Amino acid sequence: MTRLLTLSALVLLALPAVAADDACVAPAEPDGMKCIFNGSDLTDWNGDPRLWSVKDGAIRGETTAENVANGNTFLIWTGGVTKDFELRLSFRCSATNNSGIQYRSKHIQDDRVRNQWVVRGYQHEIRNELALPNVSGFIYDEGGRRGRICLAGEKAVWGEDGKKQVTGTLIDAEGFKNLFQLDDWNDVVIVAKGNHIRHYLNGSLILDFTDNDPQLALLDGVLALQLHAGKPMWAEFKNIRIKAIE
Repeated sequence: MTRLLTLSALVLLALPAVAADDACVAPAEPDGMKCIFNGSDLTDWNGDPRLWSVKDGAIRGETTAENVANGNTFLIWTGGVTKDFELRLSFRCSATNNSGIQYRSKHIQDDRVRNQWVVRGYQHEIRNELALPNVSGFIYDEGGRRGRICLAGEKAVWGEDGKKQVTGTLIDAEGFKNLFQLDDWNDVVIVAKGNHIRHYLNGSLILDFTDNDPQLALLDGVLALQLHAGKPMWAEFKNIRIKAIE
């Protein structure tokens, strides 16, 4: 029987692969990275104390059937902002729900939000899944109108006309399955300079995005970690360090 290709698979096949020498390996960690989690308590972090704690040297966010999140809620770093920066950390999470790393985002503090720790902006998605596109690494417009701005595996540009153009493929479905460590720790590097953003997972470039939208591109804002409303879940983060890029 002939196997039919899905539309998304046909699109991926039609796109040019990015050359191996096109900075597809994470850069070496630069000198001067600042550790922003001390491994023992939540100094310089602000979140719902019912849901966030430190366990075995890692930040742990957890919801249960008895202890729920009233809407998506975040642990916000209060020690600085994310303008032009390089961020490195490790994460792991359960498969029952998803989490995220917010950057260049805004802490929303008005009477319309459901809790005190609502953040909106760019989100590096975190999931404990293997099948594209529902995997870790894509950019989600948390609280915005663009949804999944750039998927894992894409090299893309969001144009001034409000449309996204995918210009290349960085990793395919099989490559992602081989790269991601299911039920284990995974290493993330996020590099953002101006309107150009790159996401690396376990040493490999999985997303390259340029945001040319004059109204919606984000160039500065807070860093935060997400706990998603809904099904009980947990997510853990460790070895969090950051450096501003000049």
